[in-house]
Amino acid sequence: MSSTIMIGGRKLGAGEPVFVIAEIGLNHNGDIEIAKQLIDVAARAGCEAVKFQKRTPELCVPPEQRDVLRETPWGVMTYMDYRYRVEFEAEEYAIIDAHCRSLGMMWTASPWDVRAVEFLAGFDVPFHKIPSAALTNDEILVACRDTGKPVVLSTGMSTMEEILHALSVLGEDDAAVLHCTSTYPSKPEEANLRMIATLAEQFDCPIGYSGHEVGLQITVAAVALGASIVERHITLDRAMWGSDQSASVEPDGLRRLVRDIRVVEAALGDGVKRVYESEVPIRAKLRGDA
Repeated sequence: MSSTIMIGGRKLGAGEPVFVIAEIGLNHNGDIEIAKQLIDVAARAGCEAVKFQKRTPELCVPPEQRDVLRETPWGVMTYMDYRYRVEFEAEEYAIIDAHCRSLGMMWTASPWDVRAVEFLAGFDVPFHKIPSAALTNDEILVACRDTGKPVVLSTGMSTMEEILHALSVLGEDDAAVLHCTSTYPSKPEEANLRMIATLAEQFDCPIGYSGHEVGLQITVAAVALGASIVERHITLDRAMWGSDQSASVEPDGLRRLVRDIRVVEAALGDGVKRVYESEVPIRAKLRGDA
C-alpha cells in the first residue's frame, strides 16, 4: 500500500526520492564540536536529516545500574555520571539547531522518555523518530503522536504483533515504518530485507530501512527492494570510543552510500516497458527497422 507523508515540506514514500537520515546518535561522545563535524559530513554527503538521541538519565538509567563503574575516555566513572557526560542539553541543542539551519539540514532526536519528547517539542523538530527500544512503550508512542508531528518508527527486536500494536497507537496517517535488526553490527544473514515488502503490504505508510551492518551493500539493496527512507549511523572514525562506532559509516563511505542510493533509485524506473530514444539507432542497425 505505502502512501506518502510530509516531513519539513518534503514528501516521503513510494515514488519519491529516498529520504536519507544520518544517525549521529551518541557518536559525538558528548563533544559539540564533533557533533558539528558530523552534521557537516552528512550535509556534504547529501543527507537530508541528522538524528541524535535524547535521554533524561534519571528516568532512563535503572537504579541498580546507576553506581556501576565504567571505564571511559574520561576515566572511571559511574554509569549515571557517564550518561550525563555524553548527554546534550538545551545549550548544545541550540547550537545544533542553528548549525543545521545554516546548512538547510533537518534534525531530530530519538526520545527515550516522555520528558525527552517534551524537550524536543521545544525545538519544533520536524518529525519524531522512535527507537526500536521504545516500540513497546505506549507512553512514548502517545507522547510523540500527540505532538502532531510525523513519526518514524524503527522495528528492531520486535514481533509483527508488537509492530501492529504500535501502529494502532500511532495511526498510519502520519507515520513511517523502518525495518531494522537491532544488533551492532548486524549480520548479513539477519538483515531479512524481504521484510520491507512484508511491511509495505501490511501498512499504508512509507516503509524504510534502518541499518546497523558493516558496509554499504545491504542498505543499497534495501533501496532496490523499495525502502523510501534510509537511516545509517555515521562516525568520523569507526575506531573511536563508543558502542555504535563499529556499526557506523565513515565520511567517505557515507558519500558513496548516498551516491549509490541515487543511482539505484534512478535505475528503478516505473516498470513500464518502452523503447528508449537511445535504443532507436541500435534497433535500426541490428533489426533493420526504419
